[in-house]
Amino acid sequence: MASTTPIDTPPPPPAVRNRDRPRTGRAGDKIFLSLSRGSGILLLVIMASIAAFLTYRAALAVSKDQGNFFTTFDWNPAGDPPVFGIAVLLFGTVVSSLIAMAIAVPVAVGIALFISHYAPRKLAAPLAYVVDLLAAVPSIVYGIWGALFLVPYLEGLNLWLDQFFGWTYLFEKTEVGVARSLFTVGILLAIMILPIVTSVSREVFLQVPKTNEEAALALGATRWEVIRLSVLPFGRSGVISASMLGLGRALGETMAVATVLSPSFIISGHLLNPGGGTFAQNIAAKFDEADQFGRDALIASGLVLFVLTLLVNGAARLIIARRKEYSGANA
Repeated sequence: MASTTPIDTPPPPPAVRNRDRPRTGRAGDKIFLSLSRGSGILLLVIMASIAAFLTYRAALAVSKDQGNFFTTFDWNPAGDPPVFGIAVLLFGTVVSSLIAMAIAVPVAVGIALFISHYAPRKLAAPLAYVVDLLAAVPSIVYGIWGALFLVPYLEGLNLWLDQFFGWTYLFEKTEVGVARSLFTVGILLAIMILPIVTSVSREVFLQVPKTNEEAALALGATRWEVIRLSVLPFGRSGVISASMLGLGRALGETMAVATVLSPSFIISGHLLNPGGGTFAQNIAAKFDEADQFGRDALIASGLVLFVLTLLVNGAARLIIARRKEYSGANA
């Protein structure tokens, strides 16, 4: 019987320790760490600088305001004494943005689901390109289109809403005039934020693991059940993030709102009545003709818009952080 001799195998190479790494690699890590840390610090410094500037200029104006800055319905910083407040501007900004969100988010989610799960590939790609292209249209173009096309053709819709839904008070039209109202602004803002919400939601829906969808189909689920049980839970955090991005644009939109809205410092629950105002529209309309004190007053209103935007984004982050299933980690 032939004897067998064991085959010698070379010993494994020793583990590479940190001190054995090339110096160039360690230097690259330090440089990358410094650049990343510096970028984060720079962002915080910029945000703090903006907040400090707005707060300082706002304090100069509010200290001389003879009215209540939060409840006054007038804007007359050039008067003697100066009286101005943000009640109408806050109401108009919030209401028009909520109208835009109520219209845009369901439509955007529907378009995103159609492109990602229903449309054929030959149709999905061009449709997605057209939707993304809408985001590149300048605000002033939307404003001109809204003033020349949307406002005249919405008069019939306003009369129809007043006839059949006037009992809700919100859609009761009590003043005669063209459709230069917060409702019209909300529709225009919905069209403007639709591409942003659609694009982000579509990309999130495309990231759903195919194994989840295939498992649901194998168990006999319909297409809608697959979307309801697999796609929407996975993409919920993305839809929330997309909605907050759209809301941020709606809150700060300037030229389109200034072109369409007939400004007035009156708060009315009748959304079809002309008039109203927003922070951005008021700043754009009055900044050039205002003196130094008037600009400080406008900066004070800009500070409120700045804080409002931070609160909206912070609330969205809290919603996602408190609900683990929103993050997609368990998908």
